[in-house]
Amino acid sequence: MLPAIWFIFNRRGCDAAVQYLEGCRLLDECEASEVELALKRFSVQNPDAVREIAVKGLLRGVAAHHAGCLPLWKSFIEELFQRGLIKVVFATETLAAGINMPARTAVISSLSRRSSSGRIPLSPNELLQMAGRAGRRGIDERGHVVMVQTSNEGAEECCKLLFAGLEPLVSQFTASYGMVLNLLAGAKITRRSNESDEMKVLKAGRTLKEARKLVEKSFGTYIGSNVMLASKEELARIQKEIEMLTSETSDDAIDRKSRKILSDGAYKEIAILQEQLREEKRLRTELRRKMETKRLNALKILLKELGNDRLPFLCLKYKDSEGVEHSVPAVYLGNADSFDGSKFKNMVSDIDSLVPTIALTESNVSAAETHKDVGPSYHVALGSDNSWYLFTEKWIKTVYRTGLPNVALALGDDLPHEVMWMLIDREEKQWEKLAESELGGLWFMEGSLETWSWSLNVPVLNSLSESDEVLHMSQDYHDAVESYKDQRNKVARLKKTIARTEGFKEYKRIIDWKNFTEDKIKRLKMRSNRALDFNTQIIFPLGETAAAIRGENELWLAMVLRSRILLDLKPGQLAAVCASLVSEGIKVRAWENNNYIYEPSSAVINVINILNEQRSNLSQLQEKHGVEITCCLDSQFSGMVEAWAAGLTWKEMMMDCAMDDGDLARLLRRTIDILAQIPKLPDIDPILQSNAKTASSIMDRPPISELTG
Repeated sequence: MLPAIWFIFNRRGCDAAVQYLEGCRLLDECEASEVELALKRFSVQNPDAVREIAVKGLLRGVAAHHAGCLPLWKSFIEELFQRGLIKVVFATETLAAGINMPARTAVISSLSRRSSSGRIPLSPNELLQMAGRAGRRGIDERGHVVMVQTSNEGAEECCKLLFAGLEPLVSQFTASYGMVLNLLAGAKITRRSNESDEMKVLKAGRTLKEARKLVEKSFGTYIGSNVMLASKEELARIQKEIEMLTSETSDDAIDRKSRKILSDGAYKEIAILQEQLREEKRLRTELRRKMETKRLNALKILLKELGNDRLPFLCLKYKDSEGVEHSVPAVYLGNADSFDGSKFKNMVSDIDSLVPTIALTESNVSAAETHKDVGPSYHVALGSDNSWYLFTEKWIKTVYRTGLPNVALALGDDLPHEVMWMLIDREEKQWEKLAESELGGLWFMEGSLETWSWSLNVPVLNSLSESDEVLHMSQDYHDAVESYKDQRNKVARLKKTIARTEGFKEYKRIIDWKNFTEDKIKRLKMRSNRALDFNTQIIFPLGETAAAIRGENELWLAMVLRSRILLDLKPGQLAAVCASLVSEGIKVRAWENNNYIYEPSSAVINVINILNEQRSNLSQLQEKHGVEITCCLDSQFSGMVEAWAAGLTWKEMMMDCAMDDGDLARLLRRTIDILAQIPKLPDIDPILQSNAKTASSIMDRPPISELTG
């Protein structure tokens, strides 16, 4: 009945069984010589991979095969078993699938196995999977399966399990962050080509409809779940409510309410004045747009004139997503179209393609006509915060007379203008949007150490006086401002006239109700758009990084790798932090009285403590939305990885170590894998990429570099 695979459901039991049979010789002299020769050859090629405690049993024809062994050693055992030089392999249930180890007999040591919640019975599928290892294809007419009786299980329990029938297959499909991002990334993404230094624009992902079709093809289709059905019902309810409220706030609906509440005389007086107010507001809007056009004109001319002999200072102004207003002092570099750098040109053209088109409605036809000759164009500036800004004239609050002289600092040096263009073209980070409008967006990108000294020359705003401003020098713009102010005053006077009419108090209640309802409609549309307009969303840098990572929780990994606190770590310390992200499932030999695990350095502990707070926030957010993807962060084994990265040998690492060879090897291999990904990820700091490359190179040495499993 040999060779045989004997299934024991824990590593310790497998190793104990080998030692129990060390006195039993299952090989003849010829076979033993072959094993000895193969072992010598393996020892020469992989000296650190030899499992010394298993050699005696191996020479007698027995071996253990489980996750605590190095993959190289497991491959060696499999090779000897296939050659018939190992007669019995004691293995955990993981061997039941995927390994080519033909045996005449499969021995199953128990009908139950230990789990974190106590002992649980084997399922019919698990039992038949292990039993299926018995019988060598093309060699044996039949295979043998031996079920070992225990104090808790006998023939009756065995028969029940055997004749229970196969359990139905259950889908294990789970949508990860990476899968979702790669499926639904509908925007253009600019990435660096590995073959050259050029920035290439790639079309990634699919539409929501295409992504849904793919998900529907999965074994465990999510589209028909209660969650999706509830979401569809909620969306339909919101749409119905929007339609109802919109009809109630239409001009006809407000007119009917006014007629019903007001007297005929009061209604007619307010109706006439309201018609006048609408016309004056329309004219005010047109004048405001003309004023903005004159301002754009003035800025274009002004920036061109001032940029001839110096790089002028300016102030950029915008509101963030929370409505907080920001003013950024910066030094103007030039019009984006005037730069010849290929990478920068590609980035700007990509951003420019995302600028919304001005809708042609009755209220802004004249504005569109006005803007067709003076369309917004993009400019570049370096802020005092050492960030690059890419913007249209829309975001310029003020331009100042003073600036940086555009002259070489020393004879033969490049001009500051040329130096900064060179620096911006060298940047490898991605642009991030700060604000947007119909006249173009405001984007920023963090600078580098090289640009820091230039940013220090930008003065703070309170040191620049109003007398330095030059925007008001445009007479056309000044006239347009005055016309707009006059019209704004007309609208204000007409509103006061309406407020003094007979029925205004009742009419104001109607208008207040209308404004409140319109705000409610706006909020409902925002909720609706999150479901309906997902295809129009742009994947921002964090999403790009997460989409490119391979891991358990891609979003968590991206958040960590984009954190600037990693930049101060040395390569070995970076490896230790990365190990804390991938150590799930790694364990110590709790049954042995040794706890020899290297401790991580204080720098590593400090970083992990900071990251732990971020992990808690993400975990709470995931829990709130029903996302069950773990955010691993465990420093227990970080010191071991830091020690390996510091150059310790495998024997030094494993000396009295409380970890199995296979667990440590798996931890190191996972760490090397994530380190190797970092240099290829988009929007990762070059310093981190360089440190990751160094750490990966140091760690990838025997016996880890020869791992095959």
